[in-house]
Amino acid sequence: MARRADGQAVLGLEAIEMRDRLATGALKAVDLVRACLDRIAELEPRIGAWAWIDEGHALAQAQRLDQWRQSGRPLGPLHGLPVGLKDIIDTKGIPTENGTPIDAGRVPTEDAWIVARLRAAGAIILGKTVTTEGAFLHPGKTRNPHDPDHTPGGSSQGSAAAVAAGMVPLAVGTQTGGSVIRPAAFCGIVGMKPSFGAIPRTGILMQSPTLDTVGVFARSVADCALLAEVLAGHDPADPATQPLPPPRLLDTALSAPPVIPVFAFLKPPGWDRADSQTTAAVQELSTLLGDQCFEVEVPGLDDAAAIRRRINVAEMAKCYHALERRGRDRMSDVLRTAMDEGKAVLARDYIAALDWRAVLNGGMEPVFARCDAILCPAAPGPAPRGLADTGDAIFNGLWTLTGMPAVTLPVFRAENGLPMGIQLVGRRGDDARLLRTARWLAAHLETLEAEG
Repeated sequence: MARRADGQAVLGLEAIEMRDRLATGALKAVDLVRACLDRIAELEPRIGAWAWIDEGHALAQAQRLDQWRQSGRPLGPLHGLPVGLKDIIDTKGIPTENGTPIDAGRVPTEDAWIVARLRAAGAIILGKTVTTEGAFLHPGKTRNPHDPDHTPGGSSQGSAAAVAAGMVPLAVGTQTGGSVIRPAAFCGIVGMKPSFGAIPRTGILMQSPTLDTVGVFARSVADCALLAEVLAGHDPADPATQPLPPPRLLDTALSAPPVIPVFAFLKPPGWDRADSQTTAAVQELSTLLGDQCFEVEVPGLDDAAAIRRRINVAEMAKCYHALERRGRDRMSDVLRTAMDEGKAVLARDYIAALDWRAVLNGGMEPVFARCDAILCPAAPGPAPRGLADTGDAIFNGLWTLTGMPAVTLPVFRAENGLPMGIQLVGRRGDDARLLRTARWLAAHLETLEAEG
């Protein structure tokens, strides 16, 4: 019982504090991994967050890293920290089955670019987390940690649920529509979708090259910054990335804003689909921020959801063609329907849709000239009851289409006790500033709550 109590205490720490204790030897990587494995053994039968996990492999990595620290050699920025990886991210020698029976038993021979980066940073690959089928809409086995009768969201459902349940301090997912922000909001944790092209995607199942974005999950903004900074970089094999200086996400996130941030409250397309709890909570927050928040209307956004889907399904029809040839009969109805929809998109309409990213970013410039971040709901409401679908991504797809960075904070709670998130959106490329603003808002709301 003493070991379990100690493990519970360790798992309650933020990843940055875990990192600092690991660096001094006050915490051993082996003990941290054992605490994670104990939590998984306790909760996994109810939540189902993991597609693959091997206790011996996880402990062996931890033992090697403890020996490395004891040798006095330099430590990486994630030394000894366990990380969960969405099961569309290739891991050498570890099954990566992409959430589909068509790829059952698939074992990559090379690590994805970000996995190699994680290993070099000293992270422990704890296991592979459940994804929806092909990272699209047909759900996997995962349930919401707050209430197993509700969806955890998708498609990065296992990563979000594992972090929310305390099974792992950090996890990686991807977003093509709302697959990072939505499950983070439903599961009550912090999720970050960086700017498009910030993190290389080589070795990750490609669904839509124009939209696919690697994202991160943690229980604090600073922890998201820690992980995203390690993953960011340039890979010539991914043309979306560029050879830029390191983004310094963590240092900026931890710094104080030079002035109190200003927010633009936007009612995005689909506002009428939000439930009354969501609209009331967001409007109350905007009122609470007073002069630091102004409401804004941006014309020309109503077609964004249809444009994003057109790009998504057209590119998926191409990217998943080989998968379809190997097993169309083993695809879900929802995936087959989307594939057929994509094949029917005219080249003229697809090429025209690609122009919208630049148009929308240009239209948002006057807004960002007046604010530090746009404020809007992360989802239309709390996680829906049932596991048949993963919820509505209407408030996320716009920002995936624009390629802008987004962060969700778990600041609201629904009448049924489930968490709800607020979404902050920054100008494309201003990821560090967005993280600093999000951390300020989280701290500001905690202070107001403490003051009653």
